[in-house]
Parts: sequence; structure tokens; C-alpha cells
Amino acid sequence: MAAAALLISGCGAGSPEPAAGKGPAASAAEGFPVTVENCGVRTTYQRPPGRAVSLNQHATEVMLALGLEKSMTGTAYLDDRILPEYRDAYDGIEVIAKEYPSFETLLAAEPDFAYGGFASTFDEKEGRGRDALREAGVNSYLNIEECPTGPVTMAEMDREIRNVARIFGVPERAEKQLAKLHATLDGVEKKLKGVEPVKVFVYDSGDKTAFTAGGAGIGNEMIERAGAVNLFADVDKSFGDVSFEQVAERAPEVVVIYDYGDQPVEDKKKFLLANPALKDAPAIRNERFAVLPLSSTVLGVRVPAGVESLARQLHPDRFR
Repeated sequence: MAAAALLISGCGAGSPEPAAGKGPAASAAEGFPVTVENCGVRTTYQRPPGRAVSLNQHATEVMLALGLEKSMTGTAYLDDRILPEYRDAYDGIEVIAKEYPSFETLLAAEPDFAYGGFASTFDEKEGRGRDALREAGVNSYLNIEECPTGPVTMAEMDREIRNVARIFGVPERAEKQLAKLHATLDGVEKKLKGVEPVKVFVYDSGDKTAFTAGGAGIGNEMIERAGAVNLFADVDKSFGDVSFEQVAERAPEVVVIYDYGDQPVEDKKKFLLANPALKDAPAIRNERFAVLPLSSTVLGVRVPAGVESLARQLHPDRFR
């Protein structure tokens, strides 16, 4: 008899996708079928994917943290160096593209599953839409930070890791990984007990306006857990543009710079220090900056370590 379907919560119900796997329900693997509703797409898996492709750093590292490298046939698009603990496993996986692969390149890897970190992963205009993948026999999963139903918190980190683990039939690995991640968060909370929150402004990029972290993404939760207040938490999305005059009015005590891409952190600092609109902001007067790699500020296994890193920069006295 077929195993009863296990429904995993993702990002809302949507149109049905065909069951993953080619065999009938009677041939389902142990613990399967598993049904996932993810960002408007419903998929039923009769067995774990065996030829997965990960697209975006945080998707790749979630899979490697769960020990799924033997189920991966390809990977693409890093923003940062892979974490040292996953380097050996990563080196054994074919990199099919430096950034996003074309639809044809993706299919050439013969995947049965594609895991994307950002909505842009499955860009319909680029031919990589989830419907197109489904029609080609490839099931897909999108990081749930891309389709939130409310503010993204550590509960979503837990759900993301558990969802992927269940799709691959290794739920016990998720619990082991989450125990480690929450131990880091608990340690930070203990260190910061009773601390006075610092007012911070996140600078991602921008010269005419500032592209900053809003209140809807995991970045906002990270800031709060690191003993700070995000001055633009009222921006009702993960990221948004604000004027530099608005930044000055809110008087940040620290600027948190997101580090990625071709623009060095020092160049970002020089730009902010020379910006006349910001000259009276306390963070600029005192030249007080903190830095986080962008790869730590999106929903994945780097988030707790990112919280600890930021907390150490904002409240060094608590970590001596």
C-alpha cells in the first residue's frame, strides 16, 4: 500500500504539479509520497530527487548542510566563497554556470529537481519559469523568503530546512542541523541579555537613493537578535529604496554594510562618508560601521552565524 501523503507547509497553495518520479504511487519510497505546497506550486514526490541542481548560494549550502551532495548533479551562482565545512562536498559537484544557467544548459544537466534561492532563479522571461521546468519533467522549489505571508523570522529558517530535508527523505538531518543553528542563537541571546539596542541603517547599495533592508525579510530579524533596531523596519518588504535625507533624519548610530559583488566595502564607506546629506548622522560622524556578507543575510544556514557576527561588532564588550 502507498504511504500516506505528507503535506509540508511552504508558501500557500497553488495550482497542482504532477507527481515527482515516473512510477505509480504503489512504488513510492519509504516515507513517501510527500506533498509540498511552495510559493503557489504544489508538488507530490513519490521518492527523493536523485539529480538535483541548486541555484544560488543559500540554496546550495542548505543542501550541503543536509549532506545531499550525492543527490546533486549540478550547482550555479555563488555570491561568496562556499563555507569551509562544505568545501570538499561542493568541489565534487559540477558547476554548470557562473551565474544563472540558460534553460538549455540547465536541462543538459538532466535534473529532476531545481532548488532556487531567489525569485529571479525561476525567471519566466529568461525561460526558466517553474511551469516550463515542470513541462520538461523537472520539479522545483523556491526559498520561502521569496513568498512570505508575513515578516520572515527564524521560524521560516526552520521551515525551509525541514522542507528540503523532507523532500529528500532525511528529516532527521534537519533536526540535527537546526539544533546546531539554534545553539548559536541561544548563545547570542544569553550574551546580549539587557543590552541597550543600537539604531542601525543597512546600506546595501545605491548612489541616488539607498537600497536598504526593510522589515519583511530575515535581515530585520537578524538585526533585532543582534541587539539593534532597524531604522527602516517600516519598509514593508525585504529590501527597498529610501532617500539619504531620510537616513539622516533617523540618525543611525551604526551603518551595517552588506558586502557582495564588485564594489569593495571600503568604497562603500568612502561614498557614505563623503555624502553631504549624511554628514550629521551619528554613524557617519563617528565613522561607525559593521559589515555582513550578503550571503549571511538571506534565509539559509548562515543566518545564526551572521547574527553572532553582527552582535560582536555592535556590542563587542559583551563578547570579551
